Formats: sequence, C-alpha cells, structure tokens
Amino acid sequence: MSLQYKRHRSETTNENSQKWDSTEPWSAPEKEVAARARDLLLGAVAAAKPLPIAPSLTSFTREATVQQVRERCETRCSFLMKRGVHCSGMWMYECRCGALTNSQCPTRPIEGWSLSGSLCPCKGPPSPIPKQITCWKDYYEWRCIPLYSPVALLLHWPLTLYWANQLVMSRSLDDIVGKKFCIHYLGPEKELQQLGAFGELIALFPGAGVRIDFVGPAIPQERDGERIDICSYAQCTDRDCECKSDMHFAKPLSDRSCSVTLQLHAGCYHDVYTELMKQDSFPDLIIAPNAGIAAYKSWLPTIELIKEIKVPAVFSDFCEEASLLATRCVSSITGSLPSIPIQLNPFRQPLAIEDSALLLPCYSNCFLFGI
Repeated sequence: MSLQYKRHRSETTNENSQKWDSTEPWSAPEKEVAARARDLLLGAVAAAKPLPIAPSLTSFTREATVQQVRERCETRCSFLMKRGVHCSGMWMYECRCGALTNSQCPTRPIEGWSLSGSLCPCKGPPSPIPKQITCWKDYYEWRCIPLYSPVALLLHWPLTLYWANQLVMSRSLDDIVGKKFCIHYLGPEKELQQLGAFGELIALFPGAGVRIDFVGPAIPQERDGERIDICSYAQCTDRDCECKSDMHFAKPLSDRSCSVTLQLHAGCYHDVYTELMKQDSFPDLIIAPNAGIAAYKSWLPTIELIKEIKVPAVFSDFCEEASLLATRCVSSITGSLPSIPIQLNPFRQPLAIEDSALLLPCYSNCFLFGI
C-alpha cells in the first residue's frame, strides 16, 4: 500500500516509505535546507514572544503553544483532560493514548461533541454566514461559541476546507446555493474518526449540496465505497437541547441540496480517479490536508493528474519548511510556481504537535499553498 498520504512522517517513516530520492532535481541541497531551518528556528527564538502561528484568539492559547507542549508543561492528554473530552468520541484521536486505545476499532459511528450545548455548534447559526470569515475569532463570534471552547481542535478540518474554497474560488457562496459542490479530499486518516465535525459544512455552505469524496490508502478496504449522509450538526450532551429534536435536522435525506454527503474510496487518487468519474464526481476543488508531498514519491502521479485535469488544488502541511519543499516538488512537475503562494492558514489547529522531529513549530493544517 502506498504511503502517499501518511501523516506525521517523523513517527511513521519506515524502510518501505517511498521517499523522494535526494538525487532528484526537485530536492534542495542539504546545506540549503539546513540553513533555512536554522534561520527559521533562530528567528523564532530571537523573537522571544509567542510565535505568530500560535493563534491568539482562544483562552487556552498559552497552554497550546509550542513552547508549552515542547517543555512538557502541557501535553495533549492533559489539555483534553482539563476539558473533559480526553479519549471521548471524536476527541479520541487527538492524543496518543486515545489512538492506541482505539486502534482495534477502526470503524466508528458518527459521534457528537461530548460537550455541553453552550460550548459547541450543535445547532444552526443564529444569523446568515458573513460574506467572509477570516479567522477563528470571526467564526466563534458568528456561531456564538465562547473563546475558551476547544472545538477548533476538531473544526480545523471543515474550516480549512472552507478557507481553501475562499482562496481558489472567484464566485461567492451565494453562487453555489441550490447547486452541487464537489470536493475531492485526499489522504484522510484522523478525519475518518471525526466525520461528525464535517456537519458544520451545512452552515459554512448554506443551501448547497456538498459532496466530499475522501480518497486515501488509510481508508480500510471494508469501508471502500461507503456513503455517509450528514443532514444535521453533531450533537451536544445536553438532553433537552433542540439538537435532539426531529425539527432540528437540516432536511430529509431526499433533499440533497442542504445535506453533506461523504463517500470513502480506498487507494491513491491517481488509481481511483477513473472510478470517481464513472460516479459523476468531477471536483470543483481538490484538497490535501497535511500532505507531506516532499516525503513520498507516490505523490508524483497524483500531481501529474491534477495538472492534467486543471482543477484548483490546495495543499497544507505542518510547517513552513515542509510547504517550501512541497512547492519545489510540485513546480518540478507543473513547470510553474504555485497559483496560491505559501501562507499561514488562519484556521490551523491551535494546538502544537507533540514530538515533532523538526525543531520548528508544527501545527496541523498550519501552512497552505495551491495550484
């Protein structure tokens, strides 16, 4: 099985990994990579202040910064324990012990927030979506969620998708009302256990029929072809909340215009693309979160395919250096610079990654670029 979309390379790399060969023309000289990494690290240390990629919006920012995580003042487990969601529901895979506990149960049902209704978006928004939401603070205020709520740790998946659409699409959200909006989502892993969070796309793309085709080798063969219809928001834990009532559900399954449809496809994108076309699933957008393009040669045919079909594609990675190396690999195939230059993702996950092999700040979905 290809490791094309494998996450957390520092933890998962093995002798079978299809690494980009250092002799390839898109590989930067080691001295250049080392110099750039040193400059990035020295710049961060010299600043002696919270790094700009640690969001300043939430009350838990101080606990979530890379300094706190690296110095073991805070771990993901302790962070989640304080909020009562450790090893619970969709939060299961946000720490190592949760992932290990649940490793023998790869298939999980759509789950709720494991939070009270005041802390999560379990109902529709009280007002229409603004013309553009540009940061977590905007989103929290629109959804009437207090800034100390940890939901951003899960919502970075759908919000990154929303932001990718904002970057590549010239049309407004009003232009897709009543229409099908198809997304090809490459390399899901953790997302497969957090599908309930994608119900938030009902609010982010109001009135549109959102279809997401998840494609990746981490999808179990027994789930290949599985279809999931999400017609309501993930529920809270309050028994008397309106999210438990039948009236809360967005629309009946027969009305696809206001639902989110997910379909799973096991394998690499270039291998399953033909089958996707048979299902009338030509994408409006391709997204590859935490892609790690520079790490695996099996990305080569996928990038060539994306170039051929001329569909906007957005990639994210854990740090700026990984994104820089990825753009070099992509440009060696496309023959041009990225149409969307490397930039911070305002909807990155606001909790630093533990035990990163890089001596650089790393966050899930931290930097974006697009072709």
